[in-house]
Amino acid sequence: MKVAAEGKPGGFRLPAGIKPVMSVVKSREMNILAVLVVMGVVITLFSPYFLTTDNLMGVSRAFSVTAIMAIGMTMVIITGGIDLSVGSVMGLSSLITALSFAHGLPTAIAIAAGLVTGLLAGLANGLLITKIHLPPFIATLGTLSIGRGLIYIITEGFPVTPDVPDGYIFLGQGYIGFVPFPVVAMLLLMVVFSVVMSKTRFGRHVYAIGGNENAARLSGVKTDQTKMIVYVLSGVISAAAGIILFARLTSAEPASGFGAELDVIAAAAIGGASLSGGFGSIVGAIIGAGLIGVIANGIVLLNINTYAQQAITGLVILIAVSIDMWRSKRRG
Repeated sequence: MKVAAEGKPGGFRLPAGIKPVMSVVKSREMNILAVLVVMGVVITLFSPYFLTTDNLMGVSRAFSVTAIMAIGMTMVIITGGIDLSVGSVMGLSSLITALSFAHGLPTAIAIAAGLVTGLLAGLANGLLITKIHLPPFIATLGTLSIGRGLIYIITEGFPVTPDVPDGYIFLGQGYIGFVPFPVVAMLLLMVVFSVVMSKTRFGRHVYAIGGNENAARLSGVKTDQTKMIVYVLSGVISAAAGIILFARLTSAEPASGFGAELDVIAAAAIGGASLSGGFGSIVGAIIGAGLIGVIANGIVLLNINTYAQQAITGLVILIAVSIDMWRSKRRG
């Protein structure tokens, strides 16, 4: 007996619950998650230590800072921009928080000082891009250099290690159950900004700008205002990552955050964010950061030359971006 084609009268139709499942399976996030699972299985075959609770929680804690910054970076990339300053902003915010403690300020004020540092950096990036009309690459490259220079000027190359209260140290070293607090913070931020990007007008405007900025402007979207908010959010989120990192290390190092922007961009790109704008997701960026973290952990567990990590990460980036370009051509 022949089955009639789908969509024709009397034809076969998929059950209502199947189509959403199929759409999820085909999503970019599921593809990257599948790669992450396969990578974990391969490492497990060669090392019995990978699947231990202590190791998995350690890996999660290690990549959580990168993942947090990738949330802000993903929103920037979706608009068609880039933020190269995230590493410097993280390091500078960490330093300002440490200096606040060194001058005897209470915990709330020290944290606020770090967040305001990120806000000001994001505001500077937004103004350079929306008002002076500098390309995002140039604007954020400049603020990257300024931020890094300020760190070295203030510290003169020496770490700042003040006494900090136990309540603050909990942000970087504490646990909720058996889960490290930085991982909990990462998951909470993931949920919040996933909802913002998928369920709010602001999120729709961000995607619209990345898809076609001129069309978005003609349709009534305040493109400059939206991009300003996105860069400010990126700065504040990077500052939050710096505050958590300082709580974990209890020392603000002059080189803190140096080169972090590369891992953050890699996490967003691996997670499916299109560098041409218009596509990407917060969940994908978190999974991308997780994949980078698992690769780094696998290199250590398998006694591979640690210098190979950059090469392997670069290869993963090239593969991810190549797949993205191929998908873009298919859509076209």
